[in-house]
Amino acid sequence: MNRKLFYLVGVMVLVMSIILSACATPSAPTTEPTAAVEEPAEEPTEPPAEEPETEEPAETAEVPGTGGFEPLSVSADCDAEDYSGLFKTIEAVDELTVRFTMCQPDPAFPSKAAFSPFSIQPKEYLEQTGGGGEGSILLERPIGTGPYMVAEWSRGNELVFVRNENYWGELAIEPTLVFRWSSEAAQRLLELQSGTVDGIDNVGPDDFPVVESDPNLELIVRPPLNTFYVGMNNTYPPFDDERVRQAIAMGIDRQRIVDNFMPPGSEVASHFTPCSIPGGCEGEEWYEFDPEAARALLAEAGYPDGFETEIAYRDVVRGYLPQPSVVAQDIQAQLRENLGIEATINVMESGAFIAAADAGELPGLHLLGWGADYPDVTNFLDFHFGIGASAQMGEKFDDITSALQQGASLADNAARAPFYAEANNAIKQHVPMVPISHAASAVAFRASLEGTHASPLSNEYFAVVEDPDDDTLVWMQNAEPISLYCADETDGESLRACEQVTEALLSYEIGGVEVRPGLATSCDPNEDLTVWTCHLREGVLFHDGSTLDANDVVFSYLVQWDASHPLHTGNTGAFTYFSALWGGFLNAPPAEE
Repeated sequence: MNRKLFYLVGVMVLVMSIILSACATPSAPTTEPTAAVEEPAEEPTEPPAEEPETEEPAETAEVPGTGGFEPLSVSADCDAEDYSGLFKTIEAVDELTVRFTMCQPDPAFPSKAAFSPFSIQPKEYLEQTGGGGEGSILLERPIGTGPYMVAEWSRGNELVFVRNENYWGELAIEPTLVFRWSSEAAQRLLELQSGTVDGIDNVGPDDFPVVESDPNLELIVRPPLNTFYVGMNNTYPPFDDERVRQAIAMGIDRQRIVDNFMPPGSEVASHFTPCSIPGGCEGEEWYEFDPEAARALLAEAGYPDGFETEIAYRDVVRGYLPQPSVVAQDIQAQLRENLGIEATINVMESGAFIAAADAGELPGLHLLGWGADYPDVTNFLDFHFGIGASAQMGEKFDDITSALQQGASLADNAARAPFYAEANNAIKQHVPMVPISHAASAVAFRASLEGTHASPLSNEYFAVVEDPDDDTLVWMQNAEPISLYCADETDGESLRACEQVTEALLSYEIGGVEVRPGLATSCDPNEDLTVWTCHLREGVLFHDGSTLDANDVVFSYLVQWDASHPLHTGNTGAFTYFSALWGGFLNAPPAEE
């Protein structure tokens, strides 16, 4: 690897950035350190006056302001039959204030607002790039406010970042950051041992003791805040029969998978959500392994001799699935032995697999999983089974979505518990998927590095990591990012890359799950959590030299929220996180019959 060449590329990019900054004559950035999220004021922010509700969602409005700033505002009719979203209004109050008015209380707002798909880019840049689409520069060159900027993405090879010298906070320690990738755990470890990379993701289950015994390496274990599951789409026969889905739930020996293929510290899933997340394990535990009862259910459903199907997966290592191919083969063998089901294995390219899953186009079984994006049960249950969830598992179940809506609107965990018990019991009854395990995972670094950490949310922040040996930090992960417009991505490799470049209103503590200030110094709720007012930092610069203001925030949310907006394109146009976590789109297209 020619690190000097990378550095020269970085210097050239920085020079261009400085020139652009000088032309833009922006305000000077602040350099104050990140602090804890401010507590709401004693006198809660009052919600804005109710606007007359119309039958159709309102168009985006630009309200004349002072000093040339024309604040943007967009609103929806919470009572419209075709609208299920949580947002009522997103508005720029002034240049440094954004107000979100909700259709119902949302205690998880800070955790969602800290999540990288909801990072902020300049309004003008989003307009210039056309909001994504095939060949759009937006997919490969985001303009953020983060500690690093994209210098070069050599597809299939590596992704190079350079330090943002105009960063509003503490500058990144290393001038150059390089992302590389390999799907093979053995290859990643070999490169770490040889010194060609400085850190790796997802150490192989058998390599934990190897790293621990090497004085030149450091192993950092993540807690198992994830879920690996076998998914099914209930719109495809025979998975449209609940008895078939229940039979598969009873016919897979999940303990065998954990014992044979998961790292130390992993556990069989008693519920879809890890129990360390409040509300995650309310209600009944999952089915015990019972192949006789499973075969009886299959016979009752009309399949005494089983049936033929497929097992689709992507051959990409994840913290929740460190050995995808061997696990797929084991499940294939178990289905044949325990249930008489003949399943053909279908290995798909990662991006195509995710797109097909989100579109509900996987007709058989599929292997997927989930790592916590923020430590709230809504991140697991609402994303997969709520009203705004994708079509991955087919039709939604009213008893699940109703319970989730009620639980999500409450701030007190004790008050939420009965609704999550109801939702978990309904998930067990309907079996939209089979939760297999919560897997432990680990990262490894060269021991000489400083500032190393593993994030429970898998969003390692490399600006604080120092390599005393040279001026380039090289990280190797499981796969190449799909795109860098992470508003329309869900895979961890893309999100981790975006998190070095773009920033959200709030952020997570480094290596932790607590919410801290980000581009906003605070987001303050009113008394009933239906209004959140976010106060932006003054003088924050984007990488193109333009200055962050409230319209950038409104517009970054708008192009995701409004399905009819011409810039609602992205990579696939799914914007899965927005729909799932914020309840649904504005102007959503009618559901297909």
